[in-house]
Amino acid sequence: MLFNSIEFILFLPPVILFYYLLPAGYRWVLLLAASYFFYMSWRAEYGLLLLFSTLVDYFAALRMDRLPTRRARLPYLLISLVMNLGLLFLFKYFDFAAGSANSLFWKLGLDTRMPLLQLLLPVGISFYTFQTLSYSIDVYRGEQKAERHAGYFALYVSYFPQLVAGPIERFSSLNPQLRQAHRFEYANFARGIRLILFGLFIKMVVADNLSVYVDQVYKNPDAYGRADILTAWFFYSFQIYADFYGYSTVAVGSALLMGVKLMDNFRTPYLSRNIAEFWQRWHISLSTWFRDYLYYPMGGNRVDKLRWMLNIMTVFVVSGVWHGANWTFVIWGFLYGFLYIAEKQVNGLLKIDTNYRSFSLTHVFLVLKTSLLVTLIWVFFRSQSLGDALHMLQLPFRSGVVATEQLHIPLFVWIFLLFFILSDIYLYSRRLDLRMDKWPLVLRWSVYSVLCFVIIVFSGLEDFPFIYFQF
Repeated sequence: MLFNSIEFILFLPPVILFYYLLPAGYRWVLLLAASYFFYMSWRAEYGLLLLFSTLVDYFAALRMDRLPTRRARLPYLLISLVMNLGLLFLFKYFDFAAGSANSLFWKLGLDTRMPLLQLLLPVGISFYTFQTLSYSIDVYRGEQKAERHAGYFALYVSYFPQLVAGPIERFSSLNPQLRQAHRFEYANFARGIRLILFGLFIKMVVADNLSVYVDQVYKNPDAYGRADILTAWFFYSFQIYADFYGYSTVAVGSALLMGVKLMDNFRTPYLSRNIAEFWQRWHISLSTWFRDYLYYPMGGNRVDKLRWMLNIMTVFVVSGVWHGANWTFVIWGFLYGFLYIAEKQVNGLLKIDTNYRSFSLTHVFLVLKTSLLVTLIWVFFRSQSLGDALHMLQLPFRSGVVATEQLHIPLFVWIFLLFFILSDIYLYSRRLDLRMDKWPLVLRWSVYSVLCFVIIVFSGLEDFPFIYFQF
């Protein structure tokens, strides 16, 4: 069930209505049933995997909570890690590992082949696996008491607004809100509707329309000229941002209708002045997960310089692998790690202050520089193979290329893309739903009407699934 589908439009209002009609003590039953229905609408079997992960971490945490030391808790943490990461590896990475091994065997002249399972990747498995692992690790560390109510824990793992593509919420933040007896508040409802409308606009009008032209070029890049190749680079950079930002905005808005405040997953990342800031503003829930559960345990920056560099590279490469089972994602993560370290070293040598907030030409230059680097690295993310990515990056600089095809991009696509970019600048310091609180009533309702009209009239003709569902 997609957020941008008729099914979700029919699903959400009854859930919200019955949520407020039911006594607070029974709302978890409704939300848990709705969440499993939402998830199993893709494939019923997915619900069994979700239930399995939930039960493993529920019982492992209960056992850890009864033990006094980390050493005693360690076996149960390992059970959680092995079971959850084992499932993730089986469904997401086994064929990648087997295929890579087969290629290596072939190059070595060995007549050995590992079988490929070709399993269908369950939607959102990377997201809910990391969410439930954060809970297990926190209980192991003694930073979180185990949840004894199986229903509320299952709801934490499966809460439908953020189940399949985040944000990846911590138990200490989400669980108390799910237990709280929320009353209907007009402010939350109005803000939630604003976020849902804006998120659908970003996804259906901006991202989906850009997808058409990005797909055309990436399917047959040799047929297009230099300008169209560069346009595809530029469009994909905003397509993936609008796609994931749009999903996250709808997720936050849907939860807010029930009084639940999810974390912001994006804060205008393309206005970042360096790679470090970009990752503080892009997919924030994943970045902070890797910081707290991988980077800090490895020593963070409290180690010598070479070890720190290794820590950074490890985090970014693992982040790349998290996104997908392909060498393109490994290189994508490696490049971010390399640029992160390089910028830190250059800023230190030149004594560049990266914390200043004043607007200047230097600020603009740094933002454009970071956006250009991010756009180039996205080519690896979008390409099917390393060869395709390198070919795509070389095409604009090859001479004698004769284009046999040309992109014909309607004016409205450029207009909505420009509006999206300007809206990002406007929302640099505050989210849209909060800014609109101070707008006059007539202006607010005018914006609602325009957004509804634009979504209906200018949505992409093709049904594009959310990009991050594949992760």
